[in-house]
Amino acid sequence: MRWRRHADEPRAPARPPDDYEELRAGFTAAVSHELRTPLARLLALLESAELPGTDPAEVVRAAHDEVEQMRELVDDILFLSELETGREVVSLGETPVLPVLRDVQRELAVGADHSAVVIRVSGDESLTVPVRPRMLHVVVENLASNAVRYAGSGATIDLTVGRDASDVVVTVGDDGVGVDPADLPRIFERFYRGDRARTSRGTGLGLAIVKHVVTAAGGHVEAEGAADRGLTVRCRFPDS
Repeated sequence: MRWRRHADEPRAPARPPDDYEELRAGFTAAVSHELRTPLARLLALLESAELPGTDPAEVVRAAHDEVEQMRELVDDILFLSELETGREVVSLGETPVLPVLRDVQRELAVGADHSAVVIRVSGDESLTVPVRPRMLHVVVENLASNAVRYAGSGATIDLTVGRDASDVVVTVGDDGVGVDPADLPRIFERFYRGDRARTSRGTGLGLAIVKHVVTAAGGHVEAEGAADRGLTVRCRFPDS
C-alpha cells in the first residue's frame, strides 16, 4: 500500500545538500560498524565449530542469536527509512492511547516476569493522539521494552496517558536503576548506548525511532532520570 500526501499537508523543509550528505555518510558508517560486530562473532562461532570438544548445539544456538541480532538491526534500519518517506506514514488518523498501552503490557508480560519487573497501565480512556495505531504501538513498545531490559530486578514500569495544557502526554517511566546523567542528553541518538546498554543486546535504534515518530507527528520527546532514580520518557502530542 502506498501513502499519498494530501495537497494541503505541509512539507518538511528541505535539508541543505551538504548537511544531508554528511548525515547520510555518518549513518552509513554507523550501520556498517553495527553490522560488523555480530558478523565477526558469527564467523568466530563457525570457526570454533571445528574445534575438538565443541558442543554443536551450543554453537548453533549462539549463531542463531547473532543472526537474529542482525535481522533486528536490518528491520529497524528499514523502518527508519520508511518513516523518512513522509509524515503521512506516521500521522494519518487518531488513535486511542489506552488500548495500545494495554496491548504492549500484555505482549511484554512474559519478558517482564523473567526480568522481575511489574508493568502498570493507567490514564484517561478518552484521550487520542494524531498517530497511526501501528506507529503509536512502536513508540510505546520500544520505550517499555527498553525499561524491561534496563530498569533492573524489582522495578515498576508505568505506562500512562494524560493531558498537560494543550498536549496529550504518553509517559513510560520506571523506578529502576536509572541512567548516568552524562548519557541522558544522548539517549535518542542513533546507535548511542550507555555503559549498561553496551553489555546487552539491542540495535541502538529503538529510542531514535521513538523520537522520529513523535516529532513527525508534530510532538516532542523529553527524558529525565538519574542513577538509581529511574528513567521517565514523555511523548507530548498536540491535542486535536
